[in-house]
Amino acid sequence: MTARASRARLRARLADGGGDGLLDHELIEYLLALAIPRRDTKALAKALLREFGGIGGLMSADWQAIGRVPGMGDTSVAAIKIVQATALRMLRNEVAARPVLGSWQALLDYLRADMAFLTVERVRVLHLNSRNMLIRDEHMGDGSIDQAAIYVREVIRRAIDLGSAALILVHNHPSGSPDPSRQDIDVTRQIIDAGKRLGIGVHDHVIIGAQGHVSMRAKGLL
Repeated sequence: MTARASRARLRARLADGGGDGLLDHELIEYLLALAIPRRDTKALAKALLREFGGIGGLMSADWQAIGRVPGMGDTSVAAIKIVQATALRMLRNEVAARPVLGSWQALLDYLRADMAFLTVERVRVLHLNSRNMLIRDEHMGDGSIDQAAIYVREVIRRAIDLGSAALILVHNHPSGSPDPSRQDIDVTRQIIDAGKRLGIGVHDHVIIGAQGHVSMRAKGLL
């Protein structure tokens, strides 16, 4: 089958059944075909999914890592990253539109899409107002493959600057397992204690991994 015929077949299936009608490698194949119109992109799509362990890992990989895969150039990498950016924007808007505690699944969907497949630990703090509406989604920093520092003083100082009424702490575990470490528990309790003195609550600390998520509040650790 020629590249043109393959694209026509994928386009017809997309029109008939939407994205659910295509396999992961076919979604990436068709996306790449739009960026590289005169090339058969099936093998390249499969190579990308192998390299990054699936569609989630591919979308969250950084620009340079994707660009190192043979056959990928700036235009094709940009196609992948703009899809990721669009998806995250949609999910983030869902979170921002309603009180966070009343749209918990939307929050988890956003955090998983953004953080579950990262290869280093990332720390973020969600700042909420008195109505539990999101006022800032703050990226506090990235760490190594197994550790990112959460500094109590920085978290509380930023909450004061923003006038936050409450916080949700979030970080990911690149190992895939979201189970909290002793350090995760200890630093969370330190932030809770520091926040209490200033009337700043901590609703939860959510840990994200490829294998799922853990709410430290749900596990009775707060």
